[in-house]
Amino acid sequence: MSDNPQASVNPPLDLQPHKPHSARFWNYLLGGKDHYPADQALGEQMKDEFAGAVDLARSTRAFLGRTVRYLTAEKGYRQFLDVGTGLPTADNTHEVAQRVAPDARIVYVDNDPIVLAHARALLNSTPEGDTDYVDADLNDVDTVMAAASETLDLDEPVVLMLMAVIGHVTDPGEAIALVQNYMSRLAPGSALVMCTTLSSPEIDAANRAYAESGTQPYVASSAETMLAMADGLIIPDPGLGPINRWHPDEAGADPDTQQYGYIAYKPDGSEREVS
Repeated sequence: MSDNPQASVNPPLDLQPHKPHSARFWNYLLGGKDHYPADQALGEQMKDEFAGAVDLARSTRAFLGRTVRYLTAEKGYRQFLDVGTGLPTADNTHEVAQRVAPDARIVYVDNDPIVLAHARALLNSTPEGDTDYVDADLNDVDTVMAAASETLDLDEPVVLMLMAVIGHVTDPGEAIALVQNYMSRLAPGSALVMCTTLSSPEIDAANRAYAESGTQPYVASSAETMLAMADGLIIPDPGLGPINRWHPDEAGADPDTQQYGYIAYKPDGSEREVS
């Protein structure tokens, strides 16, 4: 036994710098600095094999900003559950939401050691609001929801953010059931923000090469699977489609990305669900 009483409670994080890691790889594509040579090498390989790799990462980050800003400013949401948040970067969910509504509350969820090591950056809340970080697997819904309830009022609407993470659940049926399980735990009027890559021969080949690198596999979804995740919810215009088309900041959207998504609302009998 170690002489340090904290050793068994807080063991050193094994960041495995010699292996590419999904969070660090994504950070590299976004132009960040929190990655190792193995992550950079995978990023360069993906850019060579799939020309849209950087666009996927950047369009996803932009989609997060637009949806959080819209849901806070236009729809009045004040609670966000961001599952599979990844490494902190510019304009995290709490920063976007609290810029509009300082009293917004945000819970981040991830189970990657590299994200845990940087989680302090996600806890810089406004005095009026609150943020928390939960070290848990997205598949462990019971643990996630129990921990989230310490910060969020689950009797009130919550926005569930699943940004480019559901592909880590590689079985489509399990992915559908997981999303529906989360939404069943949230109050009427809650919202789902979903995005992932749409399956195509090019995307599927890139994902196979990505998995062969030794990092956690990621699979694309079909349109049917993505819509099934929102079964029982209401998806208003523009519906499921390339995320760069969703309320673009400027006229003349960029060429369509292969990252698809939507916002869906859990019915509550109010106008919010269809507007």
